[in-house]
Amino acid sequence: MLKILYAVQGTGNGHVTRAIELIPCFKKHGEVDVLISGIQSEIELPFKVTYRFKGLSFIFGKKGGVDIWKTYQKMNTVNLLKEIKQLPVKKYDLIISDFEPVSSWACAKAKLNCIGLSNQAATLHPLAPKPKKTDLIGKLVLLKYAPCNYQYGFHFKALDQQVFTPIIRKEIRESKVVNDGHYTVYLPSYDNERILKHLSVFKDVKWQVFSKHTTKKIKKKNITIFPIENKLFLKSLLSCEGVLCNAGFGTTSEALFLNKKLLVIPMKKQYEQYCNAAMLKSMGVPVMKKLNAENSANIKEWIQSEHRVKVDYKDNAQEIADLIVKNHAASKYVNTNHESQHYSIFQ
Repeated sequence: MLKILYAVQGTGNGHVTRAIELIPCFKKHGEVDVLISGIQSEIELPFKVTYRFKGLSFIFGKKGGVDIWKTYQKMNTVNLLKEIKQLPVKKYDLIISDFEPVSSWACAKAKLNCIGLSNQAATLHPLAPKPKKTDLIGKLVLLKYAPCNYQYGFHFKALDQQVFTPIIRKEIRESKVVNDGHYTVYLPSYDNERILKHLSVFKDVKWQVFSKHTTKKIKKKNITIFPIENKLFLKSLLSCEGVLCNAGFGTTSEALFLNKKLLVIPMKKQYEQYCNAAMLKSMGVPVMKKLNAENSANIKEWIQSEHRVKVDYKDNAQEIADLIVKNHAASKYVNTNHESQHYSIFQ
């Protein structure tokens, strides 16, 4: 029986919801231990978690991007190196990392194959649209944050045999979709005051805002702010007219699958999100640079529009798990003849 390690990045919820669908698929091939690192996810994995690490988390700010200072304060390099050293990767036959750094660097140290399975991998694919301005530091983060010597990716469109359409959780696939007329907002890198200021001008629109910056429900005329809670967010998403969110991967994929109107704002200084936005824009999804007064006209145009981007996201989770096991279960150690390629993105 194969011993598999599935490692999940815990910054944000998209990695976790994807793991919920994929881990049962890998369990059909063997025993799966789960690792999660990071401190920014609100969704719990419904499986036994073998390893919980602090890892290397990015902390969301309140002005549209990552809070660099808080990220630096939370960073503990000594602890990260300790976690990498103590992870017993050699006991596993197959190691899968969804942009998770502890497992990836532990594999590099032990000269073991690490299979990357993430949206981040797909953003650097040669066929994926890129933003006009390349962020060299951001690109370097995508390359080195969780390096893997084999990569499989997810994007809003399939690009080749290594880049698949998104994994959509069964809760979404099996739920009834309605339209109650409200708009769902998920902008975790903006504070409540900024969101209220710029959305309150649309007095005839009902906004349901989900915020990392509150612990209780707040009602301000036509805007309701909720703390992030998975079931409540899912209910809002299934019944909304449209979704205003950052250009992350999970919520945007689900909005497209549900055929909701979508407007995205890439998180500042997040090259991955600029790449996601470039792909979404190529598909016809409107993109804004920031939430400010200058973009009020764009929001108004989006509200008045009936434009929706149609997608066909089949349930491909088991197919992907089967492919990875078939391709990599028999090759545990890095081929030393090609060791110099260990950090390449696509081979």
